[in-house]
Amino acid sequence: MDQKRELSSIDLGALVTELNRYEGAKVDKAYLYDDDLLRLKLRDFDRGRVELMIEVGDVKRAHVADAEHVADAPGRPPNFAKMLRNRMSGADFAGVEQYEFDRILTFEFEREDQNTTLVAELFGQGNVAALDETGEVVGSLSTVRLKSRTVAPGSRYEYPASRLNPLDVSLGGFKRHMRESDSDVVRTLATQLNLGGLYAEEVCTRAGVEKTLPVDEATDDHLRALHEALERIGERLRSGDIDPRVYEEELDGGDGDGEAESDEERDPRVVDVTPFPLSEHEGLPSVGFDSFNAAVDEYFYRLESEDTEAGEAPADASASRPDFEEEIAKQERIIEQQKGAIDGFEEQAEAERERAELLYAQYDLVDEVLSTVREARENDVPWDEISETLDAGAERGIPAAEAVVDVDGGEGTVTVELDDEGDDGGTTRVELDASAGVEVNADRLYQEAKRIEGKKEGAMEAIESTRKELEAVKERKAEWEAKEATDDGSDGDGGDGEGGDGDGEAEYETDWLSRSSIPIRSPDDWFERFRWFRTSTGYLVIGGRNADQNEELVKKYMGKHDRFFHTQAHGGPVTLLKAAGPSESADPVDFSEETLREAAQFAVSYSSDWKDGRGAGDAYMVEPDQVSKTPESGEYIEKGSFVIRGDRTYFEDVPCRIAVGVQCEPVTRAIGGPPSAIVDRAASSVTLEPGMYAQNDAAMMVYRELKERFADQSFVRKVASADQLQEFLPSGGSDIVD
Repeated sequence: MDQKRELSSIDLGALVTELNRYEGAKVDKAYLYDDDLLRLKLRDFDRGRVELMIEVGDVKRAHVADAEHVADAPGRPPNFAKMLRNRMSGADFAGVEQYEFDRILTFEFEREDQNTTLVAELFGQGNVAALDETGEVVGSLSTVRLKSRTVAPGSRYEYPASRLNPLDVSLGGFKRHMRESDSDVVRTLATQLNLGGLYAEEVCTRAGVEKTLPVDEATDDHLRALHEALERIGERLRSGDIDPRVYEEELDGGDGDGEAESDEERDPRVVDVTPFPLSEHEGLPSVGFDSFNAAVDEYFYRLESEDTEAGEAPADASASRPDFEEEIAKQERIIEQQKGAIDGFEEQAEAERERAELLYAQYDLVDEVLSTVREARENDVPWDEISETLDAGAERGIPAAEAVVDVDGGEGTVTVELDDEGDDGGTTRVELDASAGVEVNADRLYQEAKRIEGKKEGAMEAIESTRKELEAVKERKAEWEAKEATDDGSDGDGGDGEGGDGDGEAEYETDWLSRSSIPIRSPDDWFERFRWFRTSTGYLVIGGRNADQNEELVKKYMGKHDRFFHTQAHGGPVTLLKAAGPSESADPVDFSEETLREAAQFAVSYSSDWKDGRGAGDAYMVEPDQVSKTPESGEYIEKGSFVIRGDRTYFEDVPCRIAVGVQCEPVTRAIGGPPSAIVDRAASSVTLEPGMYAQNDAAMMVYRELKERFADQSFVRKVASADQLQEFLPSGGSDIVD
């Protein structure tokens, strides 16, 4: 069976109680591993060291870990971890709550000068957001901008739309939600009641109800049994009556080919962790634990170990081929599921509107029902008596009483069954707020339809994103197959004449992307504190990051045979095409047109042209002796600006476009600059143009994309983290174009 990789809403409900036992522990430090595993190191007076782990990537979990299960601290902390250290160091852990029945945990931390809320979203793409006392986002691992909600620095944090909590719903509400489905019992419990597949099956088993029973064939007794099974699970969670289990699956030993392992029994692998034993896992061996937190920690520790062992299995990683077919099939399945969700949202929204219109179509009857109940409640008539009175009225043939099918005093609702306006003779059930009038109840239904349509819009955005991911996988598959076709032939065009970087991209990428371990050879070059790149012909180009560096480049590093570039637009960096290094003698150089245009593209791409969202810009080139800090009489030159005298060589309509990638030889590091200079030099790269994603968000997107391409993902994390890649991105918004 598939191994569990995400905690469910029920799991989180069981964890919250145990995590709150660490209230009062002080935050020591925050660490971020890769881009999705947050570790908070705390100190508790009674328990000593406490390691809180929150992971929101392919694995989604939140728990306190045994110190022996925690990896060594990573290197330089990224910006998100730095921000958390500044805000939370020395803060007291004040508690954690689960947001409604969603897979969201809200951690509270208090410090004298400022309080911080950490919201861990353990669903979908996953995210962690840090909020200030007002609920404003200070920082987040990912930026979310949808029509339905926004999670971005400077904005107020917005939780997702509320979901029904199946553990708290009344019998009347449960019946209504079930009756609205046209599917079978288990699918309705999993989707409409938000239980998920496993616990939906568990509820059916405990209730003794056939899972595939169509809802329209389920009797009231069936639904009552299901609701009682849900209530027992909810009561067990609320009371803390748990019996945690880690479930295992025995694996067959060997493959029958005579290997030594064939006579030995392989260790079982973990497949699930639950707060109490499940009937659905009755046939699986399990290990009990004193606390659910300890069970969750052990489960994910073993899962990670098993994943690591599986990843090390191939002896020749360079010979392994990514399973593109499986990934394509996965993305296509996701798209089909998203299409189904969109269809479902459309149907739900239309159904809510039809209910609202039906209330107006039968206004007098509905108004009579609501007025009768409201008047009785104003006279303190108990709900039971109201229900009995309506039953008696129905027996006498009173239309308004006959329409009432359920009275729920706990919820303050009355459910009516109204004749549809169509020719099919059907009926529709509508749950009404007994304290409100027809108009308010109808408006509530219209608002619900709008809310569901908002979910549809979000799903449509998600499906577009998935389609892009599918196309990217198909493109990588085509590239891989093209490389495989050339691997048996010659090594291409024989290089680029520079004696080091021209081995041919196909062999270079295939060689490094699939290696299980890449040795790190860190450079220490004088120019790395500036913006820089090497042209496709091997010359160094450097640019200033600010006015101080612009001044420094001209005064200290501009040689007499260099070329000075700048943009026509105000707000561009000083860009120097170097003829030689700072301590080397240089001879005059006849730079090729390709080299000059790459330097011009560098100047344009890191200028205000990019920040303003322009697709192209103009640049000019002059000799060093044309650059001066001496203004004309009566004029003033700002810091970082210069006077240019004499003729200029112009480069018009230069594209705003850069590539950012990972270089593996002769040194290992992140590189960035004009695509024509970067793509062949990098083992893998991503090209960007002006767009909508903020600089830090774009850097994270590039990092994730690059990391997925390398078998040795730890190598990418060490040499090309999101922070390191951000150094090569222009100020302003960006979009990935390949």
